[in-house]
Amino acid sequence: MSETKVKTAHPKGLWVLFGTEMWERFNFYGMRAILTLFLVNSLMMKEEDASLIYGGFLGLCYLTPMLGGFISDRFFGNRNCILLGGLMMALGQFLLFFSASVFGSNIGLATSLMWTALGIIIFGNGFFKPNISSMVGSLYPKQEKSKLDTAFTIFYMGINLGAFLGQLICPIVGDVKDAGGVRDIHAFKFGFLAASIAMLIGTAVFYFLKNKYVITPEGRPLGGLPKHNVNDDYEEGESQKAVFSQKALLGAVIAFFVLGAFFHFIVSQNWIYTVIYSSGITLAGLIISDTSLTKVERDRILVIYIVAFFVIFFWAAFEQAGSSLTFIADNQCDRNFFGYNMPPSMVQIFNGLFVVAFAVPFSMLWDYLRSKDREPISPVKQAVGLGLVALSYFIIAHNVKDLGNNGLLAIKWLILLYLIQTCAELCLSPIGLSLVGKLSPKRFSSLLYGVFFLSNASGYALAGTLGSILPATGDKFNKAKEFGIDLQAVLDKKITLTADQLAILEKNQISPNNPVFAGFEIHNLFEFFMVFVILCGLAAVILMALTPKLKKMMHGVR
Repeated sequence: MSETKVKTAHPKGLWVLFGTEMWERFNFYGMRAILTLFLVNSLMMKEEDASLIYGGFLGLCYLTPMLGGFISDRFFGNRNCILLGGLMMALGQFLLFFSASVFGSNIGLATSLMWTALGIIIFGNGFFKPNISSMVGSLYPKQEKSKLDTAFTIFYMGINLGAFLGQLICPIVGDVKDAGGVRDIHAFKFGFLAASIAMLIGTAVFYFLKNKYVITPEGRPLGGLPKHNVNDDYEEGESQKAVFSQKALLGAVIAFFVLGAFFHFIVSQNWIYTVIYSSGITLAGLIISDTSLTKVERDRILVIYIVAFFVIFFWAAFEQAGSSLTFIADNQCDRNFFGYNMPPSMVQIFNGLFVVAFAVPFSMLWDYLRSKDREPISPVKQAVGLGLVALSYFIIAHNVKDLGNNGLLAIKWLILLYLIQTCAELCLSPIGLSLVGKLSPKRFSSLLYGVFFLSNASGYALAGTLGSILPATGDKFNKAKEFGIDLQAVLDKKITLTADQLAILEKNQISPNNPVFAGFEIHNLFEFFMVFVILCGLAAVILMALTPKLKKMMHGVR
């Protein structure tokens, strides 16, 4: 498919949103690539704590779209929320730049700046993310909704072109090691500065081009203040306003606190993860209680919820890229790539690169199958995506099985993992965004995108929990050996450490115990990766088994 044909098939506004999202993802993924390494090497945190912070941060980034979607639908409109969110994220990255500039002289101030920066980015993303996705769907009138899978796949290419650039440039300038392999811990600031500049560029692209191109086929601006919206895209007889009773609202508040108590005190989740999980379930229940919903609308929303639940397991596995997989790339991987020793944070770049390469072919595949009336429904595509993630981790588990404590994993296996996971991502993530656009009642458009992103939030929170159970990698055994401690014997409970030896391990961020997940002790990398094989494999099988029922509940939407 030529570029000319793609442009004639889709509104020009899609390419404006494509460019805006590209720079925003440069900002987000560039920062993500170096964040955990900055926390561990500059702010002196444990890898376990850095993984939990990473998962909580990403989770909250996809919790706040619920708030951003609500504010957009009720008060500010898509356009204003996108501009506000973009400026907030640029400011947050700039504060990370300052944090990475002052940690050497005042680590307390640097840590405070880091927390403030992450908080601003979290709320900025909440304003930005659901509204730009909602605007993609709004570009297409109801008679052209069949184009949405293709449109979101193209839009997703913009996301990952930005991710590719961010994961290339931010590690080059921010994750610097000398010839001896010693990291320059003062270089992280330049990676955060590059991310801030990228976000300012993306915001400017949207500001200057929105009025000319982000419009309806009739030339009306999209995403303005809600009171100025024209409601001619509603189905006949479709309600234009949500109706929540006081009883439903009170029930939602009570449910939030009951669920919070369950997740925090029974499941032992920290408060951030507790808020993420409780908010997702509570909001989903509140929307489905809307008394204006018809049976068809309620069935379609339930399909979104069911699919969103399975998406949690995909993101829990996929988002190991920024935590456990980055630590493995840093500590137990031969990163020689055709003579170039890649920075560990740059290894993630292959995901973005593969998405840019395969997004259009996947888009063409869906178009071709649709023309032959053989296109699988969205839940089938997503079940295939989950199965591919399980396959990718099975392959990597097999290849780390015999590494031992000092063997190095060849970078080609991480590249293969990212290749397979990219194909999985293209079967699942843009298709999920498209599905929300097709199934959502118009009055819940941005809010249901916020709900769908809550599944991402829950997945990222679970990713943080799973990343924290990464067992000791080669560098930990070597570091312990320098102090005369046989870490393997310690983990196998063959020797007992003295108080001084325990203090040495603590100071060097080395745990004397194997991590535990769901009552099972994780002894090595093979067992760690098999956790993802089992979780994603089971999710794929169950979702595929549910597809006949889901097809009926979609009432003709594919």
